[in-house]
Amino acid sequence: MSVYTKTGDKGLTSLYTGERVEKNSLRVQVYGAIDEADSALGIARAFAEVENVREKIFDLQKLLPKLMADFASLNREPIITPDDVKKLESEMDELESSLPPLREFLIPGASKGGAFLDLARTITRRAERLSCELAKSESVHEVDKIFLNRLSDYCFLLMRREDLKA
Repeated sequence: MSVYTKTGDKGLTSLYTGERVEKNSLRVQVYGAIDEADSALGIARAFAEVENVREKIFDLQKLLPKLMADFASLNREPIITPDDVKKLESEMDELESSLPPLREFLIPGASKGGAFLDLARTITRRAERLSCELAKSESVHEVDKIFLNRLSDYCFLLMRREDLKA
């Protein structure tokens, strides 16, 4: 099988559930932005110097294909679950309790890994904004919107942890 299929040459792509949609549809933009965030997380993991941060990023990256599949699917139950959200919140609570209180705005760039985590955070925020726009006209699972919201906050906390060593 070839990498190229030619099925998208006219500006259409297939969703995970088989429907054909325009490549610039909001749905495709949402899971495309999540894909971008995943790539930024991969770079963050490659540059992160704190082992625990690298491990948490990798665990997070294992969930993102499920989140993308949710947005690339129509009329299916979500793959991301409330338990995935709870696990993320639990990890965030644990991480936040280990960090010093935040007393000022942070400027990204104290470390390479932290800078890429901040990039992942901002890309995730874009995906979240797009998902809110999508939800005005199409069905979006509430759990996916919540997960996206937590994901950006988690990236911020991971950035803070990575930057502590800087």
